[in-house]
Amino acid sequence: MPSSFKPPPWLAILVTLIMVVAVRESAVIICRSFGIEQAANVVAMVAMFLILVIWRMTKGLPKWLTRASNVLLVDSGFAFLPVSAGAGILLFGLGDELWGVMLTMAISTLIPLWGLAILANRWLNNAEKGSNKHG
Repeated sequence: MPSSFKPPPWLAILVTLIMVVAVRESAVIICRSFGIEQAANVVAMVAMFLILVIWRMTKGLPKWLTRASNVLLVDSGFAFLPVSAGAGILLFGLGDELWGVMLTMAISTLIPLWGLAILANRWLNNAEKGSNKHG
């Protein structure tokens, strides 16, 4: 059953963002009612993961969602620049240990990101092949 929803790129990104915000805010409301508001981000990530897995297994992920997610993932790195700049300023107080700490941070960040990128690429390529069948 092909999907009839084929939005332009800007609308696909907007719909994807609305989905993410809706899931996250729902998790905040649910976690607040249980008194564990600090866990809302983790609950939202797990919920979004389960929603996407079920969607992929039942109907197949549409191309517009995959493309919009890729754009958002690539551009979301810019959100961390202010935090990284602040951390960089604080790191200069380490003196001689600065380069060792920087190397450790770079390696411990880049290796997991590299592995995640490989897994995401494989999963999205399989999802795109599957969505060709389903729309």
